[in-house]
Amino acid sequence: MATKQGTWGYRDRFGDAFGRTYFRRFGPGVASSIGVGTYLGDPTDEADDRYRAAVTAALDAGVNLVDTAINYRCQRSERVVGEAIRDADADREEVVVATKGGFVPFDGERPADPGAYVRDEFVSAGLVDASELARGSHAIAPDFLSSCLDRSLSNLELDGVDLYYVHNPETQLTERSRADVYDQLEAAFEMLERRRDDGDVGAYGVATWNAFRVPRGHDQYLSLPEVVSRAESAAASAGVEECGLAAIQLPFNVTMADAFTVEAHRHPTEDRDVSALWYAHEADLDVVTSATLGQGELAGGIPAAVDAELAGDTAAQRAVNFARSAPGVKTALVGTGSADHVAENVAAGTFDPMGARAFDAVFE
Repeated sequence: MATKQGTWGYRDRFGDAFGRTYFRRFGPGVASSIGVGTYLGDPTDEADDRYRAAVTAALDAGVNLVDTAINYRCQRSERVVGEAIRDADADREEVVVATKGGFVPFDGERPADPGAYVRDEFVSAGLVDASELARGSHAIAPDFLSSCLDRSLSNLELDGVDLYYVHNPETQLTERSRADVYDQLEAAFEMLERRRDDGDVGAYGVATWNAFRVPRGHDQYLSLPEVVSRAESAAASAGVEECGLAAIQLPFNVTMADAFTVEAHRHPTEDRDVSALWYAHEADLDVVTSATLGQGELAGGIPAAVDAELAGDTAAQRAVNFARSAPGVKTALVGTGSADHVAENVAAGTFDPMGARAFDAVFE
């Protein structure tokens, strides 16, 4: 597991190479405000080689947060992340490792008949009940998630992960009521509290695409205050003094800024609604952003008015620094499927992000 001593030691090794807010408090220690994402790419040996080289290079260059998921690239991303951690100069105690469970994972390659694969490998094997599946491919039932966590630890060849996300729980809203999904989350959190107690998980969170950045009336909306309340109830049921819900992940970039602009969550202490980013900040939840470069589109350029306010030598660096400027954001993930892009991405951290006043002015 990442430790306070390990992550601060990692930070100190880079001295003044980065801007003053590049490393930020995260979990028990600190993490780089630029993280490695491992979502995109084909499930091939060639892509594995590129990812392995890229993640290793990033860990050696000042990035100490790596994000993956069991379903990314048919479990290949998790396996490559584990290999990169072992190959890199960084010690395990210096690196924050996050993974996710929720989508039924293929193994190595996409099967010719995905439906039959799910039935044979998961339903018939007793790993998930057919009634727990949404869209035939997603479940957050405690036993299913626990089995996915076991498989993730095996893929990564690690004794534990620092952060385990329940992955896109809003997918379940296609099959069941919002109240039922909250109940499912509470049951999943209670299981994760037990796995925390066993030392398999340092903390847990919720990784979403739509749930926290859409208006209340949206079909995929989930309330952050209710999710926090369910986590607190789960901790109490598990007999845990301190709730293990520590982070959320959601998309955020210069053209997808709903997490900052859509006020759909009740403030923890005041009678008003706030955005997901503001709620997380007030509730002391770490925020990790995905889609920082809009899956590569923003590397070619960002809106001129915003671009002029940002520091960075390239459009990609300025897009990264926009995400790093948002309130409450601890780490902005950048997909790094090639070592050629690592140096450019990491160099974004040598520039300071926008100040709060300048960031707010973008939306005025």
